Amino acid sequence: MSNADEQAGPTVSGSLAHRVPDLGALELLLAVARLGSLGGAARELGITQPAASSRIRSMERQLGVALVDRSPRGSRLTDAGALVTDWARRIVEAAEAFDVGAQALRVRRDSRLRVAASMTIAEYLLPGWLLALRAQRPDTAVSLHAGNSTVVAERLLSDEADLGFVEGLSVPAGLDSAVIAHDRLIVVTAPGHAWARRRRLLAAEELASTPLILREKGSGTRQVLDAALGGLARPLIELSSTTAVKAAAVSGAGPAVLSELAVREELAMRRLVSVPVDGVALARDLRAVWPTGHRPTGPARDLLSLTRG
Repeated sequence: MSNADEQAGPTVSGSLAHRVPDLGALELLLAVARLGSLGGAARELGITQPAASSRIRSMERQLGVALVDRSPRGSRLTDAGALVTDWARRIVEAAEAFDVGAQALRVRRDSRLRVAASMTIAEYLLPGWLLALRAQRPDTAVSLHAGNSTVVAERLLSDEADLGFVEGLSVPAGLDSAVIAHDRLIVVTAPGHAWARRRRLLAAEELASTPLILREKGSGTRQVLDAALGGLARPLIELSSTTAVKAAAVSGAGPAVLSELAVREELAMRRLVSVPVDGVALARDLRAVWPTGHRPTGPARDLLSLTRG
């Protein structure tokens, strides 16, 4: 290659990322201009002098002009270097403004967390997770909306929640998910109910033919039960919260199907009795969910990590 070819500089093509020096190189050039010393600029930026020299040479090759004259008395900018430094200052100032704006966005994002959760998770798992999150992020305000799995999906897809939790058999359309825990549904009755004294397992057919205290359509609990019984579950009463279903069962209104998580205390105190069932698959996964392609960040990411602890 001739000297004329070397001085011609790079062909103007490709993306800006290939034609414009990176911010680190521009910050180094500004430091050389301010301090009059390549060594001093290197020390200020926390790099070695050979690394600084290499970065300046690389920038000169990239731009096709000499930027710095080096001598035993220090380093000074060439005429081209002075012009490039003026441009570099504007780029670095714009980058600083960009960084300030991005930081403001992160602060705004991290100042709040909107959670939507189906009833069982909201009542029996989320309180512990949120306490742990508060220890990590005391300045984050958390709002919790409890509803069935359908409502959770609607809030996430309408940008009314940052992270959701559901209990159904499948992931609602438009959402990505991660399994965070496992649960199973159990049949429970008040101690005075005839099922509480039975010695043989309850058959699926008898369960399907008996009117039950049930959660409403759209809840994860109802989805699992309907799937297990082939859609044959018969409602005695349909209620919109786990607490209401428990209260009705404890009162003796009839048998109910509830999460094992939800009735631990009632079983321990003999306010409810578990009825063993034969041939009915009532296990389920509990999932964290978020809009497809939008992995949780900030407080939502931290809460998700706590669910797996």
